[in-house]
Amino acid sequence: MPSFLTRLTDFLFPRECAICGERLNLSEELFCCSCNMQLPRTNYALSPYDNPMAQLFWGRIPIEKAVGLVHYNSHTPISKPFYDMKYHDQPDLAVEIGVFAAKDLINTDFFNDIDIIIPVPLARKRKSQRGYNQSEKIAFGISHITNIPMTTKCVKRTRYEGSQTNKNTEERDENVKDSFKLTKPQLIQGKHVLIVDDIVTTGATSYYVAKEILKAEGTKISIMTIGVTKE
Repeated sequence: MPSFLTRLTDFLFPRECAICGERLNLSEELFCCSCNMQLPRTNYALSPYDNPMAQLFWGRIPIEKAVGLVHYNSHTPISKPFYDMKYHDQPDLAVEIGVFAAKDLINTDFFNDIDIIIPVPLARKRKSQRGYNQSEKIAFGISHITNIPMTTKCVKRTRYEGSQTNKNTEERDENVKDSFKLTKPQLIQGKHVLIVDDIVTTGATSYYVAKEILKAEGTKISIMTIGVTKE
């Protein structure tokens, strides 16, 4: 039974579902039961080595596992928390989403052999404008639940040529090509690295981050996102 303090806090500072805005009860986290049940989960964690997201990278880089939690479509209810964490100055929401995703997958084998988490880096100018990197916040939430360490010191973004939104496959690839640099390979040598991002479409961003990480001797790559979409 929730403590008196917990119930009092919930009464004074009611929490809302990140999708529909309805008040959450004490047993609900981030989403109400109705929205949670309707989340378009991919279930990719049931086949992390062979699923449509993993296949984005086949023949391009050696990848171990890949999982995206939900199918993402803009202008649908599921898009609201993504927009809020990315454009509405809600870094705490991004952390909560990472926590939610990790809890959703913690009873699968997905995290079992991961050694370290690296969020997709954001360009310094872009991070200054937004105030935070949403992928870093998501990764922090995942790290908190899984106890897998996270680092932002290994890979830096060296240039930013604009959002990937509304670009086709070729444009997305060109937009992020040569945008990342491995800076401290010694921190990840011989480790299984989990790259974390918010949404994957063509996989271009994760691909170029992974290419840099694989320059460190003996590394292996897996990739996790919250949303999976199509062009």
